[in-house]
Amino acid sequence: MAQALGLDFGTTNTVIAMADGRETHSMRFQSAAGVSDSMRTALSFMKDAHLGASALKVEAGHAAIRQFIDNPGDCRFLQSIKTFAASALFQGTLIHAKRHSFQDLMEVFIRRLKHYAGEQWPSDVSRIVTGRPVHFAGANPDPALATERYNEALSRFGFPEIHYVYEPVAAAFYFAQHLTSDATVLVADFGGGTTDYSLIRFETNGGKLSATPIGHSGVGVAGDHFDYRMIDNIVAPQIGKGSHFKSFDKILEVPTNYYSSFGRWNQLSIFKTSREFEDLKKLVRTALEPDKLEMFIDLVDHDEGYPLYQAVSATKMALSSSDEAGFDFGPLGRGGHRTVTRSDFETWIADDLAKIEGALDDVLQKTNTPASAIDKVFLTGGTSFVPAVRQIFTRRFETDKIETGGELLSVAHGLALIGERDDIDQWTVQ
Repeated sequence: MAQALGLDFGTTNTVIAMADGRETHSMRFQSAAGVSDSMRTALSFMKDAHLGASALKVEAGHAAIRQFIDNPGDCRFLQSIKTFAASALFQGTLIHAKRHSFQDLMEVFIRRLKHYAGEQWPSDVSRIVTGRPVHFAGANPDPALATERYNEALSRFGFPEIHYVYEPVAAAFYFAQHLTSDATVLVADFGGGTTDYSLIRFETNGGKLSATPIGHSGVGVAGDHFDYRMIDNIVAPQIGKGSHFKSFDKILEVPTNYYSSFGRWNQLSIFKTSREFEDLKKLVRTALEPDKLEMFIDLVDHDEGYPLYQAVSATKMALSSSDEAGFDFGPLGRGGHRTVTRSDFETWIADDLAKIEGALDDVLQKTNTPASAIDKVFLTGGTSFVPAVRQIFTRRFETDKIETGGELLSVAHGLALIGERDDIDQWTVQ
């Protein structure tokens, strides 16, 4: 059997798993922030005099977050780098005067994880099996470009074989290990940036699990978009969205593209070094409500993107079990404290919910599969806890068919199990 690594390189979290027969385990990482079997997909870069004038102290995951919080002014922080994978517009970012491509960032991140894993990282890896969404996030995603960038980054580690498996297929394979009879399984994998569906028929013959893919679909909408809706409705109006500036004898609205950058908080570190940010600073002089734009600039200058993400995530999580929750984000002053109702939140994300449900319709219609023909529905990923998302499935499928579990682990563990199989080509994306 091959010694394989299953790499779930996620928008929000990354997990690496290994398999031993039908048993799997997550690689554990020991960093300055402690020990964990999953890592935030985050990087931080900071100059360190002890390493030399041109050297940087680089951390990943939870250690990157800690380094950023402890050194906000001196530390460059990047998170959710996967969102740039399929974007032709992203050609790199400057980090302490050195340009880093997506491939560089992915390599640096995985190299840090390898360092944190220490002796757990096997010396005889024969293949790495990497998850990929059915549809990448972004306005005009290019999956071929994303694969090319993944290949370049992973090739730098010298893996003899590199394979790609749709993330919901990996989650389905993990789930199928616990099936007691043949079944047609629908897997809905809710990541940070994408929602992906796979419909697969699992059968056991002679004690060996086989699968027949029936269909796939996906959409570049998931948990990060829900965060954006909350920011767009609560935060953006307070920092100038919808306000105006004077241009000669005309009164014009502040360009909304500034707020799309702010709303996707993980892109703030990119925005901070952009020409757009310099243009925004100049706009203050002619703004009719300059105090709002000054607050916007302060939030970017002081690297408040991650604290904002924490505040939004806490509110979103609380709304999964309560009809209302508090939103608390001190840097906005009095405007940073308010009550958010679940009904308001569901109104804000209505268009996103429609796209998620539309992708479900797509896979069922393309495969001509009625809901009654599906034996099990497996929901995985943190966004599956949002009540409005879960209702998409409870409206269509019997409650006893719906299962959840392994929200952070199912994809990586499924990838590792697939990596051990002789018929791996049956499962991979060609």
